[in-house]
Amino acid sequence: MSIESKAVPAAVRETNMEEKLLQTKKNGMACLFLFLLLWLGVGVLLAALSFTVFGTRLTPQSSLEPNPFVLVPGILILALGWIPLCGLKVLKPQEALVLTLFGDYIGTLKGEGFYWVNPFCTAVNPAAGTRLSQSGDVNNGDSAVAALVNVKASNGQALQEAASKKISLKRMTLNNARQKINDCLGNPVEIGIAVIWRVTDTAKAVFNVDNYKEYLSLQCDSALRNVVRIYPYDVAPNVDTTGDGQADDGSLRGSSEVVAERIRKEIQESVRDAGLEILEARITYLAYAPEIAAVMLQRQQASAIIDARKMIVDGAVGMVEMALERLNENKVVELDDERKAAMVSNLLVVLCGNHDAQPVVNSGSLY
Repeated sequence: MSIESKAVPAAVRETNMEEKLLQTKKNGMACLFLFLLLWLGVGVLLAALSFTVFGTRLTPQSSLEPNPFVLVPGILILALGWIPLCGLKVLKPQEALVLTLFGDYIGTLKGEGFYWVNPFCTAVNPAAGTRLSQSGDVNNGDSAVAALVNVKASNGQALQEAASKKISLKRMTLNNARQKINDCLGNPVEIGIAVIWRVTDTAKAVFNVDNYKEYLSLQCDSALRNVVRIYPYDVAPNVDTTGDGQADDGSLRGSSEVVAERIRKEIQESVRDAGLEILEARITYLAYAPEIAAVMLQRQQASAIIDARKMIVDGAVGMVEMALERLNENKVVELDDERKAAMVSNLLVVLCGNHDAQPVVNSGSLY
């Protein structure tokens, strides 16, 4: 068998790490009382038998001497009797514990309750000490002061979680910091997303990646950049956002739900091997970058002014046409082409002007 053929199964085993649920009964309370009773019994026995009375009865000549064959084992039991208590584990709802025994993965405890397992088992959770500041648990490093305050505020809880090594199975929120990304037209935009996620396979989350929380944060940033580069900020001509070869009306501002769903699917594909499920992704912030925000605002204002002027002109032309038709139908006055042109010009000036027109009364002849 070649070296390549031997290496393939190892890679397959690594990528196919699956979760094994321990079918351990919730016998933690019974084991606790049993160990305490045994420990107390050994202590009483040690106190009763550690001294032997030589002689059939107590006399002034009788002496009390320690018996090493009872004293030494009793001291060892009292000194090491706390080791079985290390196997007691308490789990709250929506919590799990990944256990290894001398480096081998033996299974995962799930479900609330009081358990007892092998005291030499070790709980593994590389992300236990990771605190994402956005969801109460990833530090984005935006502000050292804010990070210091966050650490001080949650110091006790962080130490407790780091010591327990428990994995939360609840729905969690990751709100990564805003990113500056160029859209498909090259315009820099700032965008932020919120991702709802949870752990579905604890074995993959612990053993397939180094730190599943940091891994998720990095994949969110990467997926966000990949998707935003496909869309323009606003609707633009000759832009294909679906990949079918035809221009469409997709945009970051107008198709936020479609963009968010596309981001969710991209993140899910990236974190599938880490045992994570992306439940939802939403765009929480979207704006042009500060360096072009003022220019884009002027562009939007100019576009709005043009659209408004177009509407005003269309309405004014319709009103002039209606006025001329009514004058001709009612035979109010006969106007030649030159007077009609003058009337149309005056009406358009009045109707399309930015300010109210000042009327001028002609008291002389019409011609």
